[in-house]
Amino acid sequence: MNFISEDSIEGVTISQRHAPPSHYILKIQSFSSLAKNHIERYDSGDFESGGYKWKLSLFPCGNKKKSVKDHISLYLVIADTSSLSFGWEVNVSFKLFLLDQIRDHYLTIEESGGRYRRFHGMKTELGFSHLIPHTTLFNPSNGYLVDDTCVFGAEVFVSKSTGIGGECLSMLKEAAKFTFTWNIEKFSQLKEAYNASEPFIVGDYKWYVLLYPKGDAKGKNHVSLYLVLTDSSTLAPGLKVYVKNCVRIKNQSSTSATIEKEANNWFTKSAPNWGWPKIISLDTLNDQTKGFLIKDTCIVEAEVTVLGLVSTLS
Repeated sequence: MNFISEDSIEGVTISQRHAPPSHYILKIQSFSSLAKNHIERYDSGDFESGGYKWKLSLFPCGNKKKSVKDHISLYLVIADTSSLSFGWEVNVSFKLFLLDQIRDHYLTIEESGGRYRRFHGMKTELGFSHLIPHTTLFNPSNGYLVDDTCVFGAEVFVSKSTGIGGECLSMLKEAAKFTFTWNIEKFSQLKEAYNASEPFIVGDYKWYVLLYPKGDAKGKNHVSLYLVLTDSSTLAPGLKVYVKNCVRIKNQSSTSATIEKEANNWFTKSAPNWGWPKIISLDTLNDQTKGFLIKDTCIVEAEVTVLGLVSTLS
């Protein structure tokens, strides 16, 4: 007999046993009528194993999409995947069966070593394109086709999740971009250690600019400037937002003299703000000849571009 697995580098293990399949039996009467009636593929009803629904997919004349002919092709298919969560994966060890009706035992076909195979969104069926040649099936002495009836079966053993985590990185093909302008009047009269701008939205997230007019702990004698992701405490676990952050202290006398800082950063629940503790010295800012503070007004710009997101896989 010639059994070939096109879907496995290591091939298959073939054995015999008297016990029937544990999970599903597919009995086909008038087998020859399938080909006569041009039934290229038959999908069985659903059955349950390991908390998932499965079915058998039988190609009585071979899977033409894989250029198979004169063979039986038989696959295990995971059914009803619409109810599974995004990024689902199911690891399975399975056996397919063919009954020898003369000797009353089952031929079992499985991956060598009973190794586990992975079902996922791009691979919803696995099995054997060359399960058995027609010459072997139709040979009466083999007992696989008796009175034009054959019996197939399946056992499916699902490897339970051990709680392994995962994440999905999604880079945006069309980045969300917005430039926010903050005119800070009466700058010299700012008394608070820090001042927050009005919030603005970029990429479905709310942001604001945080300014320390006399510098923070790392920016003594300077202006410190940061971009902040608002309400970061409410972010979903594992969520990260990848942002190109460009901030400017506008020079109101000469555009070319504007101070600009740029960086790419991941904003997260634990790191909701990024920026520069020493974006401009107070001496430079307060020097009226420099053009950064005109009529006691400082103009700050924040150009925010959301480039990508990371979310957890459930």
